[in-house]
Amino acid sequence: MVLACQNISKAYGITEILNNISFHIEAKEKIAIVGINGAGKSTLLKIIMGEEEADDGQVVIGKDVTVGYLAQHQDSHFSRTIYEELQSVKQDIIDLQEQIRQLEQDMKHLTGNELQEALDRYTRMNHTFEQQDGYAFESQITGILKGLGFSENEFNRPISELSGGQKTRVSLGRLLLSRPDIILLDEPTNHLDLNSIAWLESYLKSYDGAVIIVSHDRYFLDKIVTRIVELENTAGTVYHGNYSYYAKKREEVRLSKYRAYMNQQAEIKHQEAVITKLKQFNREKSIKRAESREKMLDKLERLEKPQAVHDEMRLALTPDIESGNDVLLIDDLSKSYGNNLLFSGIHIDIKQGEHVALIGNNGTGKTTILKIINQLTPKDSGKIVFGSQVHIGYYDQEHQVLHPDKTIFDELHDAYPDMTNTKIRNVLAAFLFTGDDVFKEIRDLSGGERGRVSLAKLMLSNANFLILDEPTNHLDITSKEILESALKNYTGTILYVSHDRYFINQTATRIIDLHAGTITSYIGNYDYYIEQQMVSTAMAEEKSMTIKEETETKKDWKRAKEEQAKERKRLNDLKKIEDSIEKLEKLLSSLDEEIALPENATDAAKLTELSQQQEKAREELEILYEQWELLSD
Repeated sequence: MVLACQNISKAYGITEILNNISFHIEAKEKIAIVGINGAGKSTLLKIIMGEEEADDGQVVIGKDVTVGYLAQHQDSHFSRTIYEELQSVKQDIIDLQEQIRQLEQDMKHLTGNELQEALDRYTRMNHTFEQQDGYAFESQITGILKGLGFSENEFNRPISELSGGQKTRVSLGRLLLSRPDIILLDEPTNHLDLNSIAWLESYLKSYDGAVIIVSHDRYFLDKIVTRIVELENTAGTVYHGNYSYYAKKREEVRLSKYRAYMNQQAEIKHQEAVITKLKQFNREKSIKRAESREKMLDKLERLEKPQAVHDEMRLALTPDIESGNDVLLIDDLSKSYGNNLLFSGIHIDIKQGEHVALIGNNGTGKTTILKIINQLTPKDSGKIVFGSQVHIGYYDQEHQVLHPDKTIFDELHDAYPDMTNTKIRNVLAAFLFTGDDVFKEIRDLSGGERGRVSLAKLMLSNANFLILDEPTNHLDITSKEILESALKNYTGTILYVSHDRYFINQTATRIIDLHAGTITSYIGNYDYYIEQQMVSTAMAEEKSMTIKEETETKKDWKRAKEEQAKERKRLNDLKKIEDSIEKLEKLLSSLDEEIALPENATDAAKLTELSQQQEKAREELEILYEQWELLSD
């Protein structure tokens, strides 16, 4: 066990947030803390980190265990660049590296014992450097930054120029690079695109420390965690398994508690009816029996009525009329901002009843496409054609279709003037706006509240073609599930942009992937899309291997031809040398015979000439012998 929360309780004034929350986490274990907005998830993380004090209970952290924390909101005022900020995590290694380099220079001028002592120190420092991954830290920084969506040309950007989301990504990178024994993450996927989320999933799954995650990204939780701590109505319940197991088990537990409560209520009513009847008999024995039953009933431990989730909105999406089979045709659509080409030649054909998810990395132009369809942004070229009887309902992630100066009540009343005040109040109550809440101004609402107002307007539109831009942003898990259920039962057509992969998996019948300015369509949900991506990757790798093998084969063939040519040349050279040796040996034999002739024995000049020829032939022959030996070897 590396960390334990023991009976943690916390209240703000008379509002109780946490009551006797207990759980623990083992080394290398990954767990999630889930619950509706306001359940106390972030508060619990702050208590673990010592940023807030618990009213009761304690947090126990193992000896020498290090803890790292990524909060939802980062207060960053950094003067460094992105790369320098991560590099600062490894400052001790950088300092050690500089000391090693300095010692190398110093040792050039040392002798004797001083040199031996320096060598011993140098060995120890190098050992420490290797143990702390000194040779790998630069590649680790690059890998983490790229994994979190930063390109190399952004590494030297000053952090002061970054958006809040980018600063959060830098902070996440710092945390991952520091590799604490326990990582606490509060909504880590909020500012990541799909590729970066997939990278973070892989990183955390293989992380050799413990991880505690607060997140509304259910697909993310499904892939990483093996235990869920649910915070609900101030209490904590631990479920062993991933998010999907928890969601299923939670409903089973709630249903079981509800049945037990209803059965007990039925038994109580039955006993009360029997007691009343016995008393009506007005006999000594019947009264004693009634009193006996009353005592038993008084001793009965009453079950509390299971509380339904108190902020469960009610959403029903129903088209007013059915559209034609052809709902939307986009052909040859292009859009640029200055020199930045977002996309060109886009073709999308959507039919009645399809639920289409448009996905892609941040900045690829997904939201721009939705705005072009809704005539909020002009296109550069291409055409957009709607089918017959198409009635659009648009949900904007920035909620620009809401008027900031209006109240919630007026926002609905002005959009639907024929609706009675009572009807408006009933609709708003279904979306958790009751009493004086309906008179709040839009500008004063939170992101989640604005989302609920937009969903209320969407429901009232009775549209048969819904265009949704990040509809799950700012919604808690319960509200997401309600929206999912409404969309799955919706008989109209849907086109939406979302980063919520669990949501996409539950609601999409087709995936359109916008990548590098072009699109690819996949008939199926998100799991199917991932399968096809893996197949494509495998095929690309196989093709790459084939090309590599073909290249290697060509190289082998070329090498073989070169070797064959070299061998032919060697044999030719050997033959030439052997012929030369044969000629020289014949020449020497001829010279020997000529020197031995009687008529030359007395001719000194002739003998000198023949001897010189003989000496020259012997020298040439010696050289040829050496060359022959080399070529023969």
